[in-house]
Amino acid sequence: MKSPFQPVDGSLVAPRGYLAGGVFCDVKRLGTGKGSHRGPKRDLALVVSSVPAVAAGMFTTNQVCAAPVKLCVQHLRQSRAQAIIVNSGNANACTGPQGLADAREMASCTALQLLLHPTQVLVASTGRIGIKMPMARVRRGIRHLACQLDDTPAAAAHAAEAILTSDTRPKSLAVEFALGGKRVRIGGICKGAGMIQPGMSPTGARPAALPRGLHATMLCFLTTDVAIAPAPLRAALREAVAASFNRITVDGDMSTNDTVLILANGLAENKPPAMGGGDWKRFHAALHHVCHELALMIVRDGEGVHRVVTVRVQGARSDAQADAAARAVGNSALVKTSWHGGDPNWGRIMDALGYSKATIVESRVDIGYSAPGAREILFSLRKGQPTRATFRALCAAVAPREFDLHIHLNSGRGAAVLHACDLTESYVEFNKGDVGNLASLGG
Repeated sequence: MKSPFQPVDGSLVAPRGYLAGGVFCDVKRLGTGKGSHRGPKRDLALVVSSVPAVAAGMFTTNQVCAAPVKLCVQHLRQSRAQAIIVNSGNANACTGPQGLADAREMASCTALQLLLHPTQVLVASTGRIGIKMPMARVRRGIRHLACQLDDTPAAAAHAAEAILTSDTRPKSLAVEFALGGKRVRIGGICKGAGMIQPGMSPTGARPAALPRGLHATMLCFLTTDVAIAPAPLRAALREAVAASFNRITVDGDMSTNDTVLILANGLAENKPPAMGGGDWKRFHAALHHVCHELALMIVRDGEGVHRVVTVRVQGARSDAQADAAARAVGNSALVKTSWHGGDPNWGRIMDALGYSKATIVESRVDIGYSAPGAREILFSLRKGQPTRATFRALCAAVAPREFDLHIHLNSGRGAAVLHACDLTESYVEFNKGDVGNLASLGG
């Protein structure tokens, strides 16, 4: 079936009224020594709307959160923003009062260059934790970057490069679709490869009960020219993130800096969609599509990743239990290493299910494999017992670089999906570092 969302070039600057750019300002000298490539890599990005925009965000629920996260939560209380400044190479996390002051200075320096109020600027950081920001370099970088902004795809690509840390490639997307009688666009960039199991909420606070779609650092920045009120935008972003970025894991580690930000400047001049109406649902579907595709790019570019596995759990007693079962399997070191080896080891999967917080009845569990999104499933286990599927056939099912793992608990109607990956020697080699070589240490 053809997608109603047409891909277009330009990512962040594809929608009307946006400028972007990225420069090298040497933040990485005191930050991570590993990344998309060595040398003078762009490490400061800026995206600006030509007019004030409705804004919304989702943030890490890690109890230790970075200074830029705290600042963004404050600035978004007014639901308006016009610029986003981002650095890579330094997380500005666990940096105390000075870190918050530095985040505020990043906003005020950017605002000064763009003739904005500091609260109109949102800030994000990614990189090594516990190192003070090299603010002299950042200030110079902001001044330089403000003069380099452009609305070309190349400028957006520079921004996409500047937010990377251990990523091997940039991640970006933009789509066009019809809304309220107008052609509108959503564009975005993201980064992430390690320290990936986002759990984001609108304020960074942990809900008492997490709904289905549990809310190295993952960052995502989205722009749209859609005209939309703050509440419908927040609701659409919350649901899109719950079904995309909060549905991925590389290593089970939630970052201190996970952030998703969106600006909606209204320059498409569409009729603003009412919450829950047809146009809102169409906007939400497009936003979900962009977020989902960007989230998958993160898993595919995970540190050392060789195989991507979509864990599909159904028949749990609740959605929350299905989520618990999926995460137990997707984050099990034993399961993940068997995926890397191409071993269809259902015993390790059963073990992970058994210690999960889901209610498991051994004699009801089915486990099978399929091609991504395919209906035909080869089951290795039925009602808790091995099937007649041959070991050779099962090995062939898990040999591709991407496949789906189906887990049917047959105890209720709860369901969950989690995009996970294998665990490789390369991941360990990349992350262990060498204390004798500070440049080798990651975030």
